Amino acid sequence: MNAVLKGYLHLTRPANLPTAAADILAGVTIAGIFTTSNGALTPVPLEIGLKVFGLVLSSVCLYAGGVVFNDYFDRKLDAIERPERPIPSGIVPENKAALFGAVLFLLGLIAAFLVHPLCGWLAMALIVAILLYDSFSKQFVVLGPLNMGICRGLNLLLGMSLFGFLPHWELAVIPVVYIGAITLISQGEVHGSNKRNIVIAACMYGLVVLGIGFFSFYKSLNFVQALPFLVLFTVLIFKPLMKAYGENTPINIKYAV
Repeated sequence: MNAVLKGYLHLTRPANLPTAAADILAGVTIAGIFTTSNGALTPVPLEIGLKVFGLVLSSVCLYAGGVVFNDYFDRKLDAIERPERPIPSGIVPENKAALFGAVLFLLGLIAAFLVHPLCGWLAMALIVAILLYDSFSKQFVVLGPLNMGICRGLNLLLGMSLFGFLPHWELAVIPVVYIGAITLISQGEVHGSNKRNIVIAACMYGLVVLGIGFFSFYKSLNFVQALPFLVLFTVLIFKPLMKAYGENTPINIKYAV
């Protein structure tokens, strides 16, 4: 692969892009895309399927644009800590990186507006939140994780807005807290020594588990069906977190993230 093309691709962190699509698929599922009024599963019409694809495309473009701008705003720090990254290494000039991120944002915004105006406005709010994180808030211990959580919450709402309204919008609180906790843990990924953050994140994880359990019971009365998945989720997130607390090294923190 051409080195320049590889550099642009590297900027978008392709391995992380499916997580953006997952938010959308969760959102459209909450919106009821797969069920009828009596709760039975139903095939998704082609027209709706295309709208879902449009929102997935929008979310992926917005995420990719966000990580490109993250590298753009971090270019001076990366020149010291990560000189191999595409911008400080000179593979991708910084002005072209900014243009690349802007084009990705524009594509994501257009794709969202084509689905529904509400989707477009949510995409615009998401762009603002992303840029705020990339350029300013990530340097703060509390504001940064909260900002990142809001980005994920907005992405979930973007999926929920498929039909032009926001059913069960309160569920977006879950990713705000959860991703906020993950971002808090990641603050020690380079140097380690973040036990206080891990304790706070563990409390936030607890709130997430309780919240999911509450909504599973309160919203659908399917708590028994949800319980095995909730237990598995709890084990998967707490096990590496406890290891990172016991041995507070960058590698263990990375695995916890």
